[in-house]
Amino acid sequence: MNNELIITLVILAGAIVLFLSERLSVDLVALLVLVALGLSRVLTPQEVFSGFSDTAVITILAIFVLAHALEVTGIAERMGDVLVRTAGGSEVRLIVALMSAAAFMSLFMNNIAVASILLPATSSIAKRTNIKISRLLMPLAFGTLLGGTATLFTTTNIVVSGVLKSNGYRGFGVLDFAPVGLPLVIVGIVYMAIWGRRLLPAESRTEVEDVIHQADYDLLQMYHLGERLFRARIPSSSSLIEKDLAESALREKFGLNVVAVELSGGTLLAPEPDFIIHEGDILLLAGRLDEFRQLNAEAYLDVLPMRQYSESDLESASVAVIEAVLSPRSQLVGRTLKETQFREKFGMMVLAVWNGERVIRTRLSDLKLAFGDALLLQGPRKKLPLLRQDPNLIVLSKDEEKSQAVSNKGWLALTIFGLTILVAALGRFSVSEVMLTGALAMVIASVVTMEQVYRAIEWRIVFLVAGMLPLGLAMTKTGATTIFAGALTGMLKPLGPLALLLGLLVITVLLSQAMKGAAVSAVVAPIAIQAAQQFGVDPRAMAMGVALATSLAFVTPLGHPVNILMMGPGGYRFRDFFKVGLPLTILLFFVILVTLPIFWPLAGK
Repeated sequence: MNNELIITLVILAGAIVLFLSERLSVDLVALLVLVALGLSRVLTPQEVFSGFSDTAVITILAIFVLAHALEVTGIAERMGDVLVRTAGGSEVRLIVALMSAAAFMSLFMNNIAVASILLPATSSIAKRTNIKISRLLMPLAFGTLLGGTATLFTTTNIVVSGVLKSNGYRGFGVLDFAPVGLPLVIVGIVYMAIWGRRLLPAESRTEVEDVIHQADYDLLQMYHLGERLFRARIPSSSSLIEKDLAESALREKFGLNVVAVELSGGTLLAPEPDFIIHEGDILLLAGRLDEFRQLNAEAYLDVLPMRQYSESDLESASVAVIEAVLSPRSQLVGRTLKETQFREKFGMMVLAVWNGERVIRTRLSDLKLAFGDALLLQGPRKKLPLLRQDPNLIVLSKDEEKSQAVSNKGWLALTIFGLTILVAALGRFSVSEVMLTGALAMVIASVVTMEQVYRAIEWRIVFLVAGMLPLGLAMTKTGATTIFAGALTGMLKPLGPLALLLGLLVITVLLSQAMKGAAVSAVVAPIAIQAAQQFGVDPRAMAMGVALATSLAFVTPLGHPVNILMMGPGGYRFRDFFKVGLPLTILLFFVILVTLPIFWPLAGK
């Protein structure tokens, strides 16, 4: 083993460890890989930065812009809303319609964007039909992933196509994935409708504590907030008299939120920070009563007998209780409510947080928020339109909403998008050139501005792909892929080409449960190509298998950000994904093993 090979293997191992540990962001790890390959002289400067000019990166950039144009004009929301609302009140029909809509939209759009568009509509429909949301959100997530198997316009598929080109083979076309991908979509939907739904949690969030079952959703019971509510009167001796809520320090000293104030003339919900406290006011507080009593706070408040509260008690014509989820690109991730000044910025008070494992209802101001966290909010209804437009949050309102109206530019955007896909599918021109032309046409037609373009692009994915493609090049250049492929071939050659395909599927799926699919495909695709060459089978067929396998991220929520996004509002745990996703993954393995050789013969070319 020469020094360059050893260095490449060390860099590869270090990258995998960093990806799995999640101590650094994936894009930063990819850039560190670039620097290491350059400084070690494994790659030349031109090779180090070749990923940024790769056709795969250009195609990914263009797809972000094209999909964003459909979002901002209302076309995407209208498509998803119409498809989902046609399902009626049947759980089976709703699962089929929801997964079909998600899969169809994922043919052309980023999976996370599709999930973000359909999530509020799914929540609204679930509440209207009295179907538990935990029965719908995992099918929604799986539908978006399944749709990615049937199209070139998925990041991992684009990366594999780029790896093929860099190894001297023809890349994949727009329609190349459909013959195998569409059967995967159909089988996946049928599985979830017939068998998978029986494995879904029967009740959202009940594995944390017992919930009172009722016909319709009650957010207070879902978040168990009633157990943290208590009433207290302001006595004549209280030092809080004539102070406003902001200077009362109830939150800072006792970890309490003032949810409502009972006055002589009625109840004031979600009082503003400048509300003045008077003697005799009765405060409805959210916090730990036992901790409050231990702090000898009788000088502040007199605790009163408690009664049962429901969501309707904390709402009015002007005040709403809603649920929201942190969006994938939220700037709130990794920061506390205090650091973000959440109440001041959004005009909403956070009553509880569901982090995918448990409900947190006290000491929320110092809680670090994570992607996928679901927040129970209370605040003025007039703030909801602005809240829904904020890119940091995805609002799951129980209010029945109309679909976003398609703007005047909507049909123009749809026309440009349709022509772009059609020309790309014809194969007369490079897919990257056609997609970039379509994206530029959106800007020239004023469907989107350049400022919107820069915001729409998921730069983390761009840097991840641009950073990992040169690692695949380094593995090929130094012979690392030959070593891995040789070991794989040596074990599986006596068993035939299908065994090699199955081995690649297993390796790819296992890595995809904990690593970004783009990173997995950039590492495994070169190995698959080398193994196919040594095996004497078609490298493009094996590369297709790797591309498909990266989308089978059903077994853990870490497999794809879409799964994490659904954990909070769905109340899922790791074991829920394992229980539902493992049989689906095994079933789809068989579908790939049967259909891929039919449309992509394994005979050497």
